[in-house]
Amino acid sequence: MIWESPGLFWLLLLLPVIFGLNRYLSHRIRTRREHYFSDALFNRLQNHPIPAAIRAREGLFYAGLFFLIIALAGPKIGTEIREIQREQLDLIVAIDLSKSMKAEDVRPNRLEKAKFEISRVLDNLENDRVGLIVFTGHAMLHCPLTTDYSAFRMFLDIADTDIMPSTTTDFNVLFREAVSAFGSSGRNGGSSGRQGAAEPARVLLLFSDGEDHSDQYEASLRELLDMGVYIYTVGVGTEEGGNIRLTDAETERFENYHRDRSGRIVTTRLESEKLREMASMSGGQYYQISRTAHNIEGFIRQLDYLDRSLFASEEITRYQNRYHYPAILSVLCFVISLLLPGYRQPS
Repeated sequence: MIWESPGLFWLLLLLPVIFGLNRYLSHRIRTRREHYFSDALFNRLQNHPIPAAIRAREGLFYAGLFFLIIALAGPKIGTEIREIQREQLDLIVAIDLSKSMKAEDVRPNRLEKAKFEISRVLDNLENDRVGLIVFTGHAMLHCPLTTDYSAFRMFLDIADTDIMPSTTTDFNVLFREAVSAFGSSGRNGGSSGRQGAAEPARVLLLFSDGEDHSDQYEASLRELLDMGVYIYTVGVGTEEGGNIRLTDAETERFENYHRDRSGRIVTTRLESEKLREMASMSGGQYYQISRTAHNIEGFIRQLDYLDRSLFASEEITRYQNRYHYPAILSVLCFVISLLLPGYRQPS
């Protein structure tokens, strides 16, 4: 036998306290009454009391309190075997680290806002494997598929534009890296490695402002779609655009705005057409994050409807809750104490 809340046994100390308090008050009332009535006269004035019944009612009351505390403590007796099935999907998050993601048309900037929304998505995952790809004109698997969400958050925190050798954006290298990451993830059985288990669903969640400087990604995108990957895209930025702040690497103080070769301040704008097309081709959806739109909630809700595949099944043994037995005894004690007559009916 085990107890769900053994700390509630301290309430049993209330029983002698209540009993002692009741005896003290009864003695005090009797002492005061003796100034007006003797015990013999008082017993004659009462309506034929039954002392044994009165004591039984009092005992039943304390017994009811005792069983009530036992029920609250939650006794668990005996065991039951239950089968638990675990399902998962493989989710790779791709985040654009081009210099344009430092634009501040979305506060505090596009990159930091994307990281915040990715953390919100992570809060709604359970058992699912998640990986991270960072890309510009180059792409790398920053965090392989894992169920260690703490490790994923660490890699997400250190993702910045400074770690990439290129400052432009090329979706082609991203899709090639995603094909490699999904292909080497070991689909059979997911992270459990069980042979014969169903293959987990695959999802690519892409955060970008949509600026692509290659336009040569159709072949790698088609290869990704042939693998059955669903692509959900998130456009970060506004159509009005914003400027890119340049700060000192050590002090992080503002120095200037990014300028083109002519010396003019560059304004980068959200280009959502390609992102919409990618999502539509794969059966996914497009979402947008701007000053007024935070539609990533749509993807968070979509998590409940994405196809998940069984990757593990296990049997667990657990104790059965038996609180209802002392609870029934407690109710019976209270009911009987109320119904038990303490006085005889006059003949």
